[in-house]
Amino acid sequence: MVKFSAEELRAIMDKKHNIRNMSVIAHVDHGKSTLTDSLVAAAGIIAQETAGDVRLTDTRQDEADRGITIKSTGISLYYEMTSESLKDYHGEKDGCDYLINLIDSPGHVDFSSEVTAALRITDGALVVVDCVEGVCVQTETVLRQALGERIRPVLTVNKMDRCFLELQVDGEEAYQTFQRVIESANVIMATYEDALLGDVQVYPEKGTVAFSAGLHGWAFTLTNFAKMYAGKFGVDEKKMMERLWGENFFDPATKKWTSKNTGSATCQRGFVQFVYNPIKQVINICMNDQKDKLWPMLAKLNCGLKSEEKELVGKALMKRTMQAWLPAASALLEMMIFHLPSPATAQKYRVENLYEGPLDDQYANAIRNCDPNGPLMLYVSKMIPASDKGRFFAFGRVFAGKVATGMKVRIMGPNYVPGGKKDLYTKSVQRTVIWMGRRQESVEDVPCGNTVAMVGLDQFITKNATLTGEKETDAHPIRAMKFSVSPVVRVAVQCKHASDLPKLVEGLKRLAKSDPMVLCMIEESGEHIIAGAGELHLEICLKDLQEDFMGGAEIVVSDPVVSFRETVLDKSVRTVMSKSPNKHNRLYFEARPLEEGLPEAIDDGRIGPRDDPKVRSQILAQEFGWDKDLAKKIWCFGPETTGPNMVVDMCKGVQYLNEIKDSVVAAFQWATKEGALAEENMRGIAFEVCDVVLHTDAIHRGGGQVIPTARRVMYAAQLTAKPRLLEPVYLVEIQAPEGALGGIYGVLNQKRGHVFEEVQRPGTPLYNIKAYLPVIESFGFSGTLRAATSGQAFPQCVFDHWEMMTSDPLEAGTQSAQIVADVRKRKGLKEQITPLSEYEDKL
Repeated sequence: MVKFSAEELRAIMDKKHNIRNMSVIAHVDHGKSTLTDSLVAAAGIIAQETAGDVRLTDTRQDEADRGITIKSTGISLYYEMTSESLKDYHGEKDGCDYLINLIDSPGHVDFSSEVTAALRITDGALVVVDCVEGVCVQTETVLRQALGERIRPVLTVNKMDRCFLELQVDGEEAYQTFQRVIESANVIMATYEDALLGDVQVYPEKGTVAFSAGLHGWAFTLTNFAKMYAGKFGVDEKKMMERLWGENFFDPATKKWTSKNTGSATCQRGFVQFVYNPIKQVINICMNDQKDKLWPMLAKLNCGLKSEEKELVGKALMKRTMQAWLPAASALLEMMIFHLPSPATAQKYRVENLYEGPLDDQYANAIRNCDPNGPLMLYVSKMIPASDKGRFFAFGRVFAGKVATGMKVRIMGPNYVPGGKKDLYTKSVQRTVIWMGRRQESVEDVPCGNTVAMVGLDQFITKNATLTGEKETDAHPIRAMKFSVSPVVRVAVQCKHASDLPKLVEGLKRLAKSDPMVLCMIEESGEHIIAGAGELHLEICLKDLQEDFMGGAEIVVSDPVVSFRETVLDKSVRTVMSKSPNKHNRLYFEARPLEEGLPEAIDDGRIGPRDDPKVRSQILAQEFGWDKDLAKKIWCFGPETTGPNMVVDMCKGVQYLNEIKDSVVAAFQWATKEGALAEENMRGIAFEVCDVVLHTDAIHRGGGQVIPTARRVMYAAQLTAKPRLLEPVYLVEIQAPEGALGGIYGVLNQKRGHVFEEVQRPGTPLYNIKAYLPVIESFGFSGTLRAATSGQAFPQCVFDHWEMMTSDPLEAGTQSAQIVADVRKRKGLKEQITPLSEYEDKL
């Protein structure tokens, strides 16, 4: 029975100190959705008995079939806390009712764009780590994303039941394992620490670490046990908590605490003696059906079972007993309420990351103070397909002001530039709803600090947007999200029956909306291309396209294709020159590779077109050894004005140079998007304008004369600077027992992969292997790997970097030349690369 109504939910939305927005993040299969169930059950949305099996936040059929989360799902939960449980809470609060807007996110690396979209609209994160597997590659990725968005983490060590039932480890060994897990998580948190967030590391003795078994619905923090023992030892709870973790030992014979093991038979670590062993004892009694011992124990712990539950045996009895004694929801709720920030607190330090405009204008101040009466600032982080096909909910978070049904809003898309008209729309919100997992509740309005879904804006928002009030014309948008993966795997799609083409075009538009990461585009050859983050991501996208967005029409899918990048290895052998069509203008250019690390710095946004030239020239001079004056002469970046290539002006005292600047920039954007080798994007090339000779009359040096010339001369410069291809490379992490290592090395060698790290995980027979694997070789990799290791090895692939291919694409018969030929054939270009003589005119 649901314990709350939509009216109660709406009433608490105004109490900004009693709201917590949080995401559940972790590696794949560490138990996020299962753990979320316990919280949902405590709010009365599902029955406590079924928690852990329902996985309410997995709303799609394929999520249930595969047993993994694919889309992040939001759910708003209302809890009435007792004043007893909040007596130690010292922050601001307004009554004892709390609203938790929770988002359950996927753990599979292919869907990490969903995690980014979830993190943007939350303030805290519950990081789930499997106590046996420990911190894995994806745990690190999501933690890095969370700390980059300034989100405060708390940790839960999950799947505790495995220690007792499956592995049956003794207390001291279990303690060491947990200690290691928490330490590795803290190492990551310390690496990406942010001064404004303060210390984000987690400590069991401070209550920021919980221990849980999501499947069985029980969990505890050391606070639970400190409360039980504080009276017995006559110390306060805080002191007791400190004694239950770390180097604190107790000897019942002498009744003394010591800081090291005295070596006597009865002396044990505090955690083992007072936390681990009692749980182990209760679990063993339940599993052995010793009910005569169980009832007196439960009576001492003040938790009774209902009469029909007393009939249960074995695992079912154990599950109910543990749920009654240590209910998961109360431990996790207490941790979230006490240690995660409310919107009122979090927006003070998150405003710098969020708002693009000046940090002292009315909009920034409204976000900073989480002001419900200020101007509306709302960020839509993803579009969710509605149950009636073809429509979408815009899901996001209100950072300032209030959004109401029927209200007119300005929609600023990702390409909107303040003051311009591009990508800007005004539209009324038809309905505002609260997202409740599988259903929605309509409300009149939603104030700041809450998540909200809106109806009626889907024709104007593709993936994400910033919304403000209709009259707020001077507002800047909220920053776009940075994704940790990039869409490097592509397939071409066509319809089986030509009459379905309109369905395909419409379906691709909807697909592009439904996923934050997927790219749908039409190549010049007329192919429809879908680009995703990996094999699984593409598989899900294609399934959605066919079943949901095209009504089951049949499609034909090509083999996966990988996008490459073009670069250069050396400085141009000579200065190249091209003449304009009217023979009156000459452009002299050279190309050279950018310094190591510079393209990555541009990708990360540390260096870019919007920087202050002084700051930029300092970074370029200090880190990359540029001349300070030269650093101020960068004309532009590209492709798409932000890519990792640039044009640098090296001319000395040339007339009319500024007049052709725009034309050269336009030509550069075009050339870097389609390089000379195979019309792939360029990466890491600096084009230097060495000299120009221009006609004195402006009419003879217009765009029509200069743009094609500049493009030709850039291609010529690229071809004289030892052009090379860059291929995308995955970082693969594989977990496997020792016996499977031979098979793993065999498969990696076949696929041009190389291992750079192999460590045994302490306390387990498992090895962690890290390797680099070219994306082009990754198709079918996991299948081949499982076959070679009889299903013992599980790979996780994350896009890591671009690597230069050593062979020369201009030399017939090399691997690069073959790839170039294949790509040109696929794009419908001429077989041969256009020779240099066509681009360059003789001096």
